[in-house]
Amino acid sequence: MQRLHEYYLNEIQPALINEFEYQNVMEVPRLRKIVVNVGVGEALDNAKALDYAVQDIATVTGQRPIVTRARKSIANFKLREGRGIGVKVTLRGERMWAFLDRLCNVALARQRDFRGVPENLDGHGNYTLGLREQLVFPEIKYDQIDKIRGLEVCIVTSARTDAEGKRLLELLGMPFRNRPLES
Repeated sequence: MQRLHEYYLNEIQPALINEFEYQNVMEVPRLRKIVVNVGVGEALDNAKALDYAVQDIATVTGQRPIVTRARKSIANFKLREGRGIGVKVTLRGERMWAFLDRLCNVALARQRDFRGVPENLDGHGNYTLGLREQLVFPEIKYDQIDKIRGLEVCIVTSARTDAEGKRLLELLGMPFRNRPLES
């Protein structure tokens, strides 16, 4: 069992039960899945770009991603129905816990000028985070990438409110920003 998962079961669950006064252990918010998504718009011009994105996401997550395809043809974007335009992977179980542990403790800390992640949850306790480059993960070697790509990490929880979801993620180690950045 992963270190973060054990910590959730032994420390975080009891803390959430006390804080939100749950009557049953099944009411306690938990992680359902983590979805990692990369849009590869340049795949329309460069067929190899999709292969590189698949390789990068497989290296980061430890699971082979699926290629997302265009649902409709859009002439202005030179896009045809069925063409590959991105890759995504859905993590559950031990891979999900291992990925979240590496994301919070290693990858986010490696970002330049990092001051915390924004506190914007979706209203149902789920959190989406955009990363500007895949190089923040130590598994990715700079020499082996073709281009710097951003990726989106969506953390889906069973929380009913944003307050419950935010508190769960805080206890799991997500480094939220304490105050908004000055413009």
